[in-house]
Amino acid sequence: MSNPLDFTGKIVLVTGSSRGIGAEMIKAFGAHGAECVVNYIADAQGENKTDAVNVAKELNEPLVIECDVTQPEQVEAMMKQIQDRHGGLDVLVNNSGIIGDRTIKKMSLDNFESVVRVNLIGTFLVTQKAAVILRNGGRIINMSSVSGEMGLFGQANYSSSKAGIIALTKVSAREFARQNITVNAIAPGFIDVGMSKGMPDEVTQNFIKQIPLGRLGDVSEIVNAALFLASPMASYITGHVLNVNGGFYMG
Repeated sequence: MSNPLDFTGKIVLVTGSSRGIGAEMIKAFGAHGAECVVNYIADAQGENKTDAVNVAKELNEPLVIECDVTQPEQVEAMMKQIQDRHGGLDVLVNNSGIIGDRTIKKMSLDNFESVVRVNLIGTFLVTQKAAVILRNGGRIINMSSVSGEMGLFGQANYSSSKAGIIALTKVSAREFARQNITVNAIAPGFIDVGMSKGMPDEVTQNFIKQIPLGRLGDVSEIVNAALFLASPMASYITGHVLNVNGGFYMG
C-alpha cells in the first residue's frame, strides 16, 4: 500500500515559513519528500532571512524567496520563480500572519488595517497569484484561528482577519473545484509556539482552564493537520475549517 503522506515530487510553498508554525510545516513536508519553497519577509535586522536560511538547511535543495505577501508585484515574482524552477505548484499553505492586540477603544485605524492587510489580503493575493501555477488536483490550506470563530477580547483586527479567511476559504473552494483543487482552513487554538508563546503566564493559565483537554496544543498537531489536508486522505474534503484547539471551541 502506498504511503498517503509521501509528497515526493510535490512542490510545496508555505508563506511565512522562516519561523514558528510555518517553519515546522515546511520542514515536515520536506521530511515527507516534498520539494519546498521557504518564504520570508525582509526586516531591518535581517533576522527573518537568517531564520529562513537556517530552515532551508534542513531541506533538500529548497527555494528560499523573500516576498511581502501584501505586495502584488512581489507575490507575482515569487510565483514566477516557482514556475521557472519547478514548472508549477502542488500545495500552497497561506501561513503568513501578524498580531497586534488592542481594545476597540484604543485601536488605531492603522493597527486594524495592518493586521487585516497581512492576514486576509495577503492570503487573497497569494491565492490569486498562485492560481496561475497551481496544478490540477492541488491543495490550498489557509491558516485561520479559533479567534476568527469566537471573537476574542482585544482582537478586533485579528479576529476579523481570521474570520475573513474562513469566508475566503469557502469561496475559493467553490471556485477552484473545477480544477479539482481543494481549499481548506486550519483554525488552531492556543499552541505552544509562535503568537500564543508570547502570552503572559497568567493569561496562558486562564485559557488552559477553559480548554477541555487541559493543555496548550503542540505545534506538531497543527503540522499533522496540514499534512492530512494536503494528502490523498483528504481528497473529498473542501471548504472545511479544521479546528485544532483541544475543545476550546466546538462549532
